[in-house]
Amino acid sequence: MESTSRERFNVVELFHGAARSVPDQPAIIYREKAVSFSDLEHAVNQTAAHFLHKGIRKGDRVLVFVPMSDDLYRVVLALFRIGAVAVFLDEWVSVKRLADCCRLARCAAFIGTFKGRVLARLLPGLRSIPLHMGLKYASTSSLPVFPETNRDDIALITFTTGSTGTPKAAIRTHGLLFEQFQALVPLISAAPGEVCMPVLPIVLLINLGAGVTSVIADFNARKPDAMKPEKIADQIRRYRVGSIIASPFFVKQLSLYLNANVLNLNTIKRILTGGAPVFPTEASAYRNAFPEAAIGIVYGSTEAEPMSMITADELISSDTTHGLNVGKVEPAATVKIIRIIDDSIAAADDEALSALEAVPGEIGEIIVSGSHVLRDYLHNPDALKRNKIFIGTTCWHRTGDSGFWGENGNLFLTGRCASLIGTQEGLLSTFLYENRLQLIEGVEMGTIMLIRDRLTAVVELADPSRQHSVSAAMQLLPDAFGDIVFVPKIPRDPRHNSKIDYEKLRALLSRSH
Repeated sequence: MESTSRERFNVVELFHGAARSVPDQPAIIYREKAVSFSDLEHAVNQTAAHFLHKGIRKGDRVLVFVPMSDDLYRVVLALFRIGAVAVFLDEWVSVKRLADCCRLARCAAFIGTFKGRVLARLLPGLRSIPLHMGLKYASTSSLPVFPETNRDDIALITFTTGSTGTPKAAIRTHGLLFEQFQALVPLISAAPGEVCMPVLPIVLLINLGAGVTSVIADFNARKPDAMKPEKIADQIRRYRVGSIIASPFFVKQLSLYLNANVLNLNTIKRILTGGAPVFPTEASAYRNAFPEAAIGIVYGSTEAEPMSMITADELISSDTTHGLNVGKVEPAATVKIIRIIDDSIAAADDEALSALEAVPGEIGEIIVSGSHVLRDYLHNPDALKRNKIFIGTTCWHRTGDSGFWGENGNLFLTGRCASLIGTQEGLLSTFLYENRLQLIEGVEMGTIMLIRDRLTAVVELADPSRQHSVSAAMQLLPDAFGDIVFVPKIPRDPRHNSKIDYEKLRALLSRSH
């Protein structure tokens, strides 16, 4: 499917194409209810007509407060169909942050569950939205003419997980969603008729365009610690799920459960995970639980997914002495590593950008370009200036991640640029220590930080009774820690519950030290 920017184009046509190809196949299975592609397509068209009748117009931004379900995708596809913009906020944002996001997005309508609408009446940020709607829709025997859209029309706005400053709202146009579809489908290996468990919401959207059945996991992303792997395993058996696409936290918990109980889910042929670092020990747990599956670990970000991919087997055998191997760059992406610069960067041409590149083997900031890379933020010129480098029509996204090129052309990560520690010998990578600490029996997660100018190890134990043995094991490491601090729980990112939230960890340690 090719299209110039001004031609009529709507990404929802991918879904309509799938509905024509596999009309009777289940599109979504949610809480034991299966909705076929044909029935979902009918509901999407009826919902789109209902939205137009209620006054939602092309270009209107609509805040969607609906959990991952068939209703969510019906609503989102209907908004795409009429050229409206679906806006998503993370459910864990603070009341103040929610108000800031609403002020920035200037939504014309709010769509939510009954609980969501009650909440919307109580919170000032949501209460100010003019039109509030539930999930019900009125059917019509004759569909209206839906507005035309093109590749440059905005389809989706999602807010990043930052908690300070002006909210960073990532813009995805219809054209960009299509390019993301094109970039991710080869990795997902999605084929009509397959059954997949996509725990990442964007992947289910891709499955709908590829004709793949999606089983929504019995898992509440807002309460990851309450995950019950036995329920997930039961779903996989019942629906003969062939692939899982989920966060490292989800895959790890399921793997640990299977390994501990000596269970096998032999229908799983493929696993894809991403969104947080995966070290060799964790990849080994995946492999033990799924000995026959093809397992891939994807490196990417909200603004650029995917960038690279490595198989679990290659990762397990990798040397992590100097960095975390994340594999070869994906065909859709072009990656460079430039010197770490705190300020915004302007480069007049490709030659000027090349002059900023780090030498091979040197740690620098990873930047990426490609047709699937997000180019803009909503009403936030400061974020655009800080995170993007434009050279002609090419947009380079600054990931904020540090890394270097390995001798084999693989990309290696060394952690967030902001988390690197300067020493007389050079930059010290937190990632290296996080991997080493994870190898110590009894350690759930660990990292290093500078606290009062002393190199300090911060450790979360898998079992609090093992503090003495872990301390003894750490004394045997060749690294000289100024201090070792044990904390009940290291803060994680709320979206995947896998990455260390360094900002919150620093705040936690500053209060206790």
